[in-house]
Amino acid sequence: MTGTDTPRTRDPERGTLDKAAHENFPVAPFFLPRAWRDDLMAVYGFARLVDDIGDGDLAPGGADARLLGVSPEDAEDRLLLLDAFEADLNRVFDATPHHPILRRLQPVVRRRDLTPEPFLGLIAANRQDQLLKRYETYDDLLAYCELSANPVGRLVLAVTGTSTPERTRLSDSICTALQIVEHLQDVAEDLGRDRIYLPAVDMKRFHVQEADLATKTASASVRALVAYEAQRARDLLNEGAPLVGSVHGRLKLLLAGFVAGGRAAIRAIAAAEYDVLPGPPKPGKVQLLREVGVTLRGEG
Repeated sequence: MTGTDTPRTRDPERGTLDKAAHENFPVAPFFLPRAWRDDLMAVYGFARLVDDIGDGDLAPGGADARLLGVSPEDAEDRLLLLDAFEADLNRVFDATPHHPILRRLQPVVRRRDLTPEPFLGLIAANRQDQLLKRYETYDDLLAYCELSANPVGRLVLAVTGTSTPERTRLSDSICTALQIVEHLQDVAEDLGRDRIYLPAVDMKRFHVQEADLATKTASASVRALVAYEAQRARDLLNEGAPLVGSVHGRLKLLLAGFVAGGRAAIRAIAAAEYDVLPGPPKPGKVQLLREVGVTLRGEG
């Protein structure tokens, strides 16, 4: 299938959900109860679509814009699309939404008693991406992750009925770590979107200029910076890892997969000698399974 004849052109919902197969970390793996898998896929559909809007990655044809009531001439205005998407999200809680992704989400929201806040956080993160392209400090980046990543973990806990204040705190550490890891893998791709998620203070500390991120291979200074940020992500994963031991059964395996996925990705970055510029270093299945076992045993 080529050109504009894509699944998303014909079916916006199917095209969005098809992307689950290409994610770094499992979205709704087979071993979960069917009810959890279905509900988590509905949540994933929301998160994937809002990211596609924010990144300008909607398929050609304008189907999503039309569903959200945005005119063809405004279909490239990401902020306007995000506003329209937020308005449709509000209908999830008090009316009937227009977009099929949100219509699929509505019964999940009601069944699991989900609140608007995590969904609004993901929209706010994508709105911020249109307005803020650089982060001065690590704390600034953590504040962004509070919007862009942490809501996903909170939704997983809510869907599985396991939320507690302590589990939420641990989940936030894991999700922030996974977001940082993804930023490290995607330095070159993000730069192509005129975004840099490496804190400016850290870049200055390691004598890294923006031009250094646009080369085909990383300099020693860039590698040192990436190693520094990778250690921060590793520390956050270790801080959040007790979440795995706080639950049981198949949910424990799912959460171990999240932590293990982050650890395996960091090992892949290290194996590439922290040169992330040629493309995102990805862990192999053997390494991922090894990390799952380590995490389940409470090691590492």
